[in-house]
Amino acid sequence: MNFKSFITGYSLPALGAVLLFVLAGFVYTQEKAEKMDKVDKPVKADYKAKYKEFCSNNSWSDGDKVSFREVREMTLPSSGTLTIDGGKNGGIQVMGENRPDVSIRACIQTWGSSDEAAKAVAANIKIGSNGVVKAEGGDDSSWSASYEVRVPNSTNLKLTAHNGGISIGSVDGNIEFETQNGGVNVSDVAGDVKGRTTNGGVNVSLSGSSFKGTGLDVTTTNGGVNLTLPENYAANVETGTVNGGFKSDIPSLNITTEDVKGEGYGRSRSKRISTSINGGGALIRVITTNGGIRINSSDNK
Repeated sequence: MNFKSFITGYSLPALGAVLLFVLAGFVYTQEKAEKMDKVDKPVKADYKAKYKEFCSNNSWSDGDKVSFREVREMTLPSSGTLTIDGGKNGGIQVMGENRPDVSIRACIQTWGSSDEAAKAVAANIKIGSNGVVKAEGGDDSSWSASYEVRVPNSTNLKLTAHNGGISIGSVDGNIEFETQNGGVNVSDVAGDVKGRTTNGGVNVSLSGSSFKGTGLDVTTTNGGVNLTLPENYAANVETGTVNGGFKSDIPSLNITTEDVKGEGYGRSRSKRISTSINGGGALIRVITTNGGIRINSSDNK
C-alpha cells in the first residue's frame, strides 16, 4: 500500500486518531529516553570518573602504531622499605595509609604495528619484586610501566624514574627520589626527605605546625616551584631561583631588596631567601635554577 492509498483508506476522524496515536507514541518514547538519560547520567558520570582514574590517561603514540594498556595488581608484605624503579618511561605515585601491607597497581602500556603486536609486547613484560619493584620485558622503547602504590604510613622509600613524574603523600620515613624528566608532587610527608628532578616543576604542600623529622630538601633545575604551608609553620626555610620570578603570600617569606643579588645586564638575577620563621625548626629547602617561586599560605584556602 502506497502513502496515497494509506491516506485515502481512512476517514478523516480515523486518520486523526492514527496520527494522534503515532504522535503520542513519539512523545512517550522521547520522554522515556529523557528519563533514561537522567537515570544514566550519574552512571555515565561515575563511569567517566572511574575511566579517568589510574591507567586511563596515559596515551602513548608512535606514528601509526597502536597502543594497548592493562592494569596489574599485587600485594606485598611490608618490610619497612620500598624501592621502585620506574624505568625509562614510567611515573610513580605513592600514598601512605593505615595499612599493614603494600598494594601495587602497575599500568602497563605498550604499542605496536597492530593490536596483536601491542598485546604481545605486554605479554612479555614481567614485574619483579625481589628487593626492587621493576618491570622488565626487552626493548623498553615500546612500553612503559607506571605505578600507583599504597604503603603503611611509616615506610622508607627509594624511587627512581627517567621520563615520568613522582608523587608522594602522607609517608613518614627516609625518602629518596629522583627523576630526569617529570614533575614532583610532595604532600604531608615526614622524616628525612630528599629528592630532585632535572626537567619538571615541584609542588610541596605541608600541614600542621612544624615538620616531623630531619627535614625536606627538593630541587629542580628547569621548572617552577610551589610551596604551600600554614603561616604559623615553624621551620628554617630556604628557597630561591636564579632565573625566575618570586611571589609569596606569607609576609615572613617575602623577598626584600637585600635578598636580590646583582643588578643590570650580565649579572646574577638570583632571588634567594634563607630564614627562620615562627621560632625555626627543621630545614625546608625547595630550590630551582630556571623557574619561578610561588609560596602559598594554606590558611587562605
